[in-house]
Amino acid sequence: MSSPEIRAAIEADLPFITEIYEHAVRYGTATFELIPPDLAEMTRRFRALMEGGFPYLVAAIDGSVIGYAYAGPYRPRPAYRFTVENSIYLKPAIHRRGIGLLLMQRLLGECEARGYRQMVAVIGDSANAGSIGVHSKCGFQMIGTHPNVGLKFGRWLDTVMMQIALGEGATTVPQGGS
Repeated sequence: MSSPEIRAAIEADLPFITEIYEHAVRYGTATFELIPPDLAEMTRRFRALMEGGFPYLVAAIDGSVIGYAYAGPYRPRPAYRFTVENSIYLKPAIHRRGIGLLLMQRLLGECEARGYRQMVAVIGDSANAGSIGVHSKCGFQMIGTHPNVGLKFGRWLDTVMMQIALGEGATTVPQGGS
């Protein structure tokens, strides 16, 4: 397998991104969505993140999109403006090959370059060892687990909260951060 190219996502990538996410919704517990969004909805979400200045990346091998990652607002209130939440999804056949780690490392750098100070991961399903492992390898710390907050596939699921400081983190107040 060739080395993946990690690059900024473009609208032409959205059919592939939609397909990857559809599989995660239908068969996985990393997301608590129950009905896969269509291409129009995924395009709306993509554009909202682009308009907000957030990073959205894809991993591609030989021109084929095999995974994606993005950061978006953690919460809508202005006090959270220096904190982002990440999402990362891969084609099932590509799991456990280090591509999620490459995407996450690049996403962390992109967020730090944009002046964000904290990144929060809300990981669906406490049994999601792959995602927890990738976040741990990148330096995320375990914040806690919300037990039994989601119901999918007829069973209760936890969410795992992890967090990492970006740049100077909370050691200083960013310019304009009063």
